[in-house]
Amino acid sequence: MTESFRRSGEYEDPYQQQASSVNPEWPPPLAYQPPAAPTALLTEPVAQPRRARRGRGPVALLAAVAIVAAAIGGGTAYGIQELTGNDTVASSSSTSTNVVPSSQKGTVSGVAKAVSPSIVEINAQSNAGSSTGSGVIITSDGEIITNNHVVSGASTVKVTTSDGKSYTADVVGTDSSKDLALIKLQNASGLTAATLGDSDGVQVGDEVVAIGSPEGLTGTVTSGIVSALNRDVTVSTDEGQQQQQGGGGWPFEFGGQQFNGDPGSSTTTYKALQTDASLNPGNSGGALIDMNGNIIGINSAMYSAAGSGSSDAGSVGLGFAIPINTVKADLAKLRDGSQS
Repeated sequence: MTESFRRSGEYEDPYQQQASSVNPEWPPPLAYQPPAAPTALLTEPVAQPRRARRGRGPVALLAAVAIVAAAIGGGTAYGIQELTGNDTVASSSSTSTNVVPSSQKGTVSGVAKAVSPSIVEINAQSNAGSSTGSGVIITSDGEIITNNHVVSGASTVKVTTSDGKSYTADVVGTDSSKDLALIKLQNASGLTAATLGDSDGVQVGDEVVAIGSPEGLTGTVTSGIVSALNRDVTVSTDEGQQQQQGGGGWPFEFGGQQFNGDPGSSTTTYKALQTDASLNPGNSGGALIDMNGNIIGINSAMYSAAGSGSSDAGSVGLGFAIPINTVKADLAKLRDGSQS
C-alpha cells in the first residue's frame, strides 16, 4: 500500500510517515524535492516587502519636502536647494528665514511686530529744502539703507528709531542710478537689523507689508500684494528735482507718463516691484516685507492724484519698490563711499 501511494504521486503527510513504525523507508531519499507550491508561497512575501520599501522612499521624501514648504510659507525652492546641494541663495517668498514667531506666522500684526524695530524715520536738510523719508537698519551698529532722493544733497541727516531715540547720521554712499543710499548712525549699537530676503523668489499675488513714516507718522503699517514684477520706473538724478511735490510725493515716470511732477531731464530707470500696499510721501526708503518678515524691497515711488486739495489725493494703490537683490548687489559699492 505504501509503495503504491508513492508511485501514484499522491501527497502523503511526512509526519505521519515518521511516526509510523511500518514505514521503514522514512526519511525519504535525499533526491526528494518539496512541492513547488509551498516554495512559491514562501518566496513571494519576502520579495514584496522589499519592493514596498523601495516605493516608500521617494514618496516619503516628497511628503517631507511638501511639509517643509508648508511650514515656511512657500519654501519649496529652499527645500529643493538643500536636498540637491544647490548653493543658490534661498528666495524671498520662498525664503528659509522666518523672522515672525510661529504663533503669528502669516499675519500682518506678526510681521509688524517683528520688523518695526528695524525701520526708521529720516529727516534730511539741504539747501534745496527738507525731506522726510524712511530707512531700513541692516546692521546693529546703525547702517541704514534708504533712497538716494531722501538724502541727496543733505547737509544734515537726523534719524528717529522705533523706540523714539534720535541720532545724527552720516551719508556713507549714494547711487543715483538705482535711487539708493547708505547712511550710518553716529554712536549707535544694539539695534535690530532687518533680515534681507531674496526678491528673485517674489511672485505676483504674494502678500506683503509696508512699513515707513508717511507724512512723518513714524512706524505706519500697511499691507497688500505684489501687483507686478520688473516695472520700469524712472526717477530724477538731479538733486534740485528730488524735492517733494505738493500733495504728490516724489516725481517719477512710469509707462511713458509723469507722476507727482516733472522729474527733470537727468533721470535713471530701474526695475521695480509694483504693489498695491498703501504708500504715501514719507514711505520712501522704507521696507516692503514678505509674510515671513524678510525685506524684499525698498519702497521708492508712489502715485498720488496731484494737488493737496483734491478729494483723490493720497495713495491709490500704485506703489513701487526697489528689489532687495538690487540693494544687496549695490551694497559693497555704497559701503566704499561711492557718491554717484
